[in-house]
Amino acid sequence: MTGNLSVFAFNSAIVRRPGKSVVRGLRADDRGNPSYEGILTEHDAYVAALKDAGVEVQILEPLEDFPDSIFVEDPALVFTEGAILLNPGVPSRAGETAAIAPVLRDRFETVLPLTGGYVDGGDVLSTPDSVMIGLSARTNLEGANALIGCLAELGRKGLIVETPADVLHFKSDCSLLDNATILTTKRLSASGVFTKFRQIIVPDGEEAAANALRVNDRVFIGIDYPGTIDLLTGEGYRVICLPISEIARIDAGLSCMSLRWHA
Repeated sequence: MTGNLSVFAFNSAIVRRPGKSVVRGLRADDRGNPSYEGILTEHDAYVAALKDAGVEVQILEPLEDFPDSIFVEDPALVFTEGAILLNPGVPSRAGETAAIAPVLRDRFETVLPLTGGYVDGGDVLSTPDSVMIGLSARTNLEGANALIGCLAELGRKGLIVETPADVLHFKSDCSLLDNATILTTKRLSASGVFTKFRQIIVPDGEEAAANALRVNDRVFIGIDYPGTIDLLTGEGYRVICLPISEIARIDAGLSCMSLRWHA
């Protein structure tokens, strides 16, 4: 790790403005197409919240050929020490890595390619002690092992864990609230992966709220999860409620819409 920075201390971020094709984004649970205008409004609110938290945001142009390209965290990972280009677990998203690679090479001295397998950034959770890599339908063992090698080159430790069955991404069910605390679901907590952390369990029926996002001194969370909002507010966190109902229609959450690091 670099210095004593917390893994949620960010001053730089990259996002990609949604294209009109975003309404055709991938989804495991089809709840109907989102509206383009709705996603654009939610994305604008997300960018504004990042800026308000003290983060300088680079906004990339839309990629109409890639409906899911708004989710920039899946094809790449970024750290203070460098960036890693991933191989997304869905073939239709493979071109997103090539599209973001030049941007990362402009921003980082070290940019490492994943040498085998496939990994989605949504399966990767950075904690103070390690970078947890959840095996899922989008991240396989070969890719996870290759990612551990890349992380080692950046001076970081990778740890392979399991994503619960029928859960899209590891971070669909968890997020880091502070250096010692994880927000998670009952099903992921029961797996035992977070025994070294204090755990806050989201209420039943609000499982999607577990994909919150800690940015500096605040926690972003979807506005549609009042039980979790009350829980975190009661724990003393500075909670920022954001609209995500349209984005959620394409199986997305708060963490996947930006690449964040401390430059």
